[in-house]
Amino acid sequence: MYDLTVIIPTFKEEANIRNIVTEVDAVLKHTGIEAEILVVDDNSPDTTIAIVNDLKASMPNVNLLVRTTDHGLSQSVADGFLHASSDIFVVIDADFSHPPALIPKMYKEIRAGNDVVIGSRYMDGGGIRKWPLKRRVISLGATFLGRLLFPDITDPVSGFFAIRKQVVAQAHLKPRGYKILLEVLGKGIWEHDKEIPFEFSDREIGSSKLKIKTIIEYAQQVVDITLYSFTHRQSAAWREWKRVFKFGIVGISGIIINQGVLISLKEYAGFSIPVASVFAIELAILNNFIWNDLWTFKECDKTQKLSCTWHRLLLFEVVSAGGAIINFALLNILTFSMAIDYRIANIIGILLGFGWNFVVNRRITWIRK
Repeated sequence: MYDLTVIIPTFKEEANIRNIVTEVDAVLKHTGIEAEILVVDDNSPDTTIAIVNDLKASMPNVNLLVRTTDHGLSQSVADGFLHASSDIFVVIDADFSHPPALIPKMYKEIRAGNDVVIGSRYMDGGGIRKWPLKRRVISLGATFLGRLLFPDITDPVSGFFAIRKQVVAQAHLKPRGYKILLEVLGKGIWEHDKEIPFEFSDREIGSSKLKIKTIIEYAQQVVDITLYSFTHRQSAAWREWKRVFKFGIVGISGIIINQGVLISLKEYAGFSIPVASVFAIELAILNNFIWNDLWTFKECDKTQKLSCTWHRLLLFEVVSAGGAIINFALLNILTFSMAIDYRIANIIGILLGFGWNFVVNRRITWIRK
């Protein structure tokens, strides 16, 4: 039984495989980690398989799994989970896009109590070198969608990560494309995660396998994870959707306050609609902050001091100003320019501002520090 399994998915990697296996093995031996190196190959037509078999002759900790059907990077990694000889896995590319030197640090963080450890390109200290504009745009788009499900993780589509076996032991994974980590995060069972910055290096040898069609597969994957979370409440993705629903409930209470104050000030106090709207919006914002801080996002800031509450309130006010501007502008435009009843116009403005308020506040006001 090994302490760790390093999973290396391959397809036509004859130019890289010997060097990556040798370097990974050297890093592991230097740090004294008893580890298996599991190469999972999609039946490469080149000499990749022959090279790995040659390495096995002198390196007993190297194992090879050859897959002859259902080819794909994510499928290879998922099969690696099933055939690994340890309870901790690290996934790394064969093309030196990911630094093997970080494997011991990932292993240490798992042993320290984390369920998932992610090599991040997008946190402070991380980066990407030698990537063309098209790949950057595709990656940023994929990361944005992934962070809608996991806002606290800066790189939920990274290909360089470590997990405990128990995270995926009961998970109904449906691997596709290249974003296996998102599948693990969405369907695995985990509580504690850690990100480690690294600089992604585009492959020096061989050709990239990234295609435009992966964006379509990725969109399907996001939808599938979302639907899965609705029926599997133990999944991490459900935790975020639960916050969305709570945010919506709080938002409804804000709508009631907004509408009540607006109508009261206009009908009974004689305020003009613009002035009444300002008071109504601000009181709704204060109501929404209090309940979101105490209920929707109560677990995000348990260790923070009271002074941070005022800091979050300030951020919430600033972010909500965007939603308020949408609300205020639509109320007046629809009422005075399109002759729509001011109560209906106000509801339209509130609903359009909701999406802005949740996404931006989740990313700024209640993001994990």
